[in-house]
Amino acid sequence: MDYIAQTKAWIEHFVIALNLCPFAKHPFQKDNIRYIVCKSPQLEDLAQMLYQELQLLHATPAKEVETSLIIHPNVLQNFEDYNQFLAVAEALLDDLALEGIIQIASFHPHYQFADARPDAAENYSNRSPFPMLHLLREDSVTQAVEHYPNIDAIPEKNIANLRALGISEIQTRLDELTRTH
Repeated sequence: MDYIAQTKAWIEHFVIALNLCPFAKHPFQKDNIRYIVCKSPQLEDLAQMLYQELQLLHATPAKEVETSLIIHPNVLQNFEDYNQFLAVAEALLDDLALEGIIQIASFHPHYQFADARPDAAENYSNRSPFPMLHLLREDSVTQAVEHYPNIDAIPEKNIANLRALGISEIQTRLDELTRTH
């Protein structure tokens, strides 16, 4: 299975196509996203890969690598376990003194917002084909936010758009991505 190809297809044909993240298009089109796959089922290997990727992203100019996606299809399949691992990820940021420099966004096939039902359409704004950690540069996020009007409206707009599409259409689109990539 080509995890990177499926992830790229998800970004292009779901995240960007539905404008779930208005900031995703630019680095995607510039091919400025680093994709890494952790195939190991061991949590320690994922933590080590995250540690190394945080260091690499920090040491690499944004012109070369704007953001990184660590795709980990064989570990943290359970969303609760994944959610608990985010505390480990944040501790790594702190250990490397990268808090305020890099942030971690979370995506998972079973993502569920705390105040949402498991089958709620809005969960799909953070549902991905595989569990993954998205490493973002704080400077890039700040620049994007400064040039985007009404940043606080993005979650509400996403919820409205995803609810209007409906679970059936969302699932059809995601299934098609899996079949074609």
